[in-house]
Amino acid sequence: MATVAVTDETFDAEVRNSDIPVVVDFWAEWCGPCKQIGPALEELSAQYDGKVKIAKVDVDSNPDTAAKLGIRGIPALFIFKGGEPVSNKTGAAPKAALQGWIEENIG
Repeated sequence: MATVAVTDETFDAEVRNSDIPVVVDFWAEWCGPCKQIGPALEELSAQYDGKVKIAKVDVDSNPDTAAKLGIRGIPALFIFKGGEPVSNKTGAAPKAALQGWIEENIG
């Protein structure tokens, strides 16, 4: 499964109402570090297919959700389980670090 593009309008349906944990990447087209982690998130999306959904929210087009979560810097990554955020981190990280963070929080 590829990463899922989520908007302010689809956030509740795709993230809060998901049956599986969701990693949400808040990003923007102009953000260099966001582009750095994009390929790793695509790989992790395939790796965790059916176990974890990886969603991407463009903060320029969808500012409401980012504002509600108090996001001030991007990339901002959140893990949602049962509709609630259980962990978050800001900034780029290598794929292995992202995978470790996901593993810690989905068990």
